[in-house]
Amino acid sequence: MERSQIQILVIEDEAILAMDLSDTLEEEGYYVVGIANNGRKALELFKTQRVDLVICDIQLKGDWDGIETIAQIQAVRPVPVIYTTALSDKQTLDRAKPTLPSAYLTKPVLINNLRIAIELALYNFSHKLELAPADESVELNSILERDSPSRETILRIDNLIFIKHNYQFVKILLEDILYLEADGAYTTIVTHDRKYAIRLTISTLLDRLSEMQLARVHRSYAVHIKKVEGFSDREITVGKYTVPLGRQYKQLFIQQFQIW
Repeated sequence: MERSQIQILVIEDEAILAMDLSDTLEEEGYYVVGIANNGRKALELFKTQRVDLVICDIQLKGDWDGIETIAQIQAVRPVPVIYTTALSDKQTLDRAKPTLPSAYLTKPVLINNLRIAIELALYNFSHKLELAPADESVELNSILERDSPSRETILRIDNLIFIKHNYQFVKILLEDILYLEADGAYTTIVTHDRKYAIRLTISTLLDRLSEMQLARVHRSYAVHIKKVEGFSDREITVGKYTVPLGRQYKQLFIQQFQIW
């Protein structure tokens, strides 16, 4: 499993459907942390695993149905939720609303609708929007259209961000970033093992991240201060990489450190 993968908990009591859904998610590049066939097992998995998103069937066997299971899970910590169900009646929908699901999909779940629902769930949760359960035909683009074409969407939750990469949102821990490198209208985010190009200038990206540990050291570079291995008058070593230190940024860079 790559650290950037979104981790999903599947709650489904029909074994064949659960395995099919799990296989589909992993083919899409997500990581399934576990499959639970009842509410209590789901809660146990949620408490012991890092879960970024939950996909839950409403009609679960046992003393908790899907809605009660999600209520128990959300009492532990908030998490984006996608419900799946064979029922689409108003009574079931009204019961689900208080748990603030990000999407509500009827079975059989179509892959295109699932892709949209996952992106919508991450966006909804990251921006803490109080949206009614989304119809499976809702497209993420209609939610994101407030951003102009020159503004790439970045989602942030505490010390991590989600960016669009290869048609899905991937997670990057801010502490994993080594440096940023500008290339015209694009900026590459470099970690120990991956590089992600995002359609934003480096100035705009730094402004939107508002991360104090990321310091501009050159017109085309910014580094994570805590990842600096060493530096000279002209260059900085960050992990296995070397980046230039611009003359006009040298003083600001030095000021990031306490001098004893």
